[in-house]
Amino acid sequence: MQIRRGKVPRARELLRLGCELSRAGQLRLAWVSHYLRHGHNAAFTCRHFGISRQTFYRWWRRYDPHNLSTLEDRSHRPHRHRQPTWTPSQSEAVLALRREYPRWGKDKLVVLLGRKHIRLSTSMVGRILNDLKRRGVLVEAPAKVVIRRRKMRGRPWARRKPHFWPIRRPGDLVQLDTKEVRPARGVVLKHFSARDMVSRWDVLEVHERATSLAAAHFLDALVDRMPFPIAALQVDGGSEFAAEFEIACQQRNLPLFVLPPRSPKLNGQVERSHRTHHEEFYQVIPDRWNVAQLNPQLRRWEHIYNTVRPHQALHYLTPLEFLERCKSHKQKAECH
Repeated sequence: MQIRRGKVPRARELLRLGCELSRAGQLRLAWVSHYLRHGHNAAFTCRHFGISRQTFYRWWRRYDPHNLSTLEDRSHRPHRHRQPTWTPSQSEAVLALRREYPRWGKDKLVVLLGRKHIRLSTSMVGRILNDLKRRGVLVEAPAKVVIRRRKMRGRPWARRKPHFWPIRRPGDLVQLDTKEVRPARGVVLKHFSARDMVSRWDVLEVHERATSLAAAHFLDALVDRMPFPIAALQVDGGSEFAAEFEIACQQRNLPLFVLPPRSPKLNGQVERSHRTHHEEFYQVIPDRWNVAQLNPQLRRWEHIYNTVRPHQALHYLTPLEFLERCKSHKQKAECH
């Protein structure tokens, strides 16, 4: 609101002229009008409106009777903005790694960049990713998590894990679980996953149905592909880990521990791995949704997960590097 120069409006005229101000501006104009009507008594004005003197004097210094827009809020945007300090080659390197591993965060990308002799901080990699997303160069795949509860059933061979069972070396306890994968309408697959609690080594396989026979076949693959002997297995109450699966464990003389009802947190490592494999593999990698063509792709992802992907729980080592370090130092790998 502009006022002709040379004429200073009075308090009542100010309120009439301030009709074009915003609601906050009109309130501040009321402060000024009250202050002018009552003999420039700032203490009385502040008590009347319930504001501090600091606030009132800040707006009084800003107030210009010839330009009431001075009572409006100003932009708090800084005059100087932080300029990018990374080079285009560094941005392209981060983009290439993120496209190759779409679900890996900035912490893991820093480790992979270091292997290529590109030294960037974690915060800078995060800023590069945000800049790529803002410019539309990097488009993230949509996230979708499907959770399904399973009922508990009795186990003739399995038992509860005893409290004294040691978990110190790789293979002392391997957690198993299954997950439904619904990539498209009418397509339902069963993902089998096993994780060693110490080394975080994973073995993965997908089947059309989660039956005990499929679980028994997965057990054969698990024993063959784990780089160390397995001392015991831990499963939930799913029916796929009964019948043929329990018979297979009994024939191998392999202890099988079953979880109590409604306690997935006791199988927390393999439960958390479902989200990782869903986000970093199923949402971005597969191009064929049948078991015969999907399992080879899943096997390649398993190799990447165990030998390339840095694991935060292992201090950003891969499971393979963790096992090699344990062997080289000849020390027992303690459970994290």
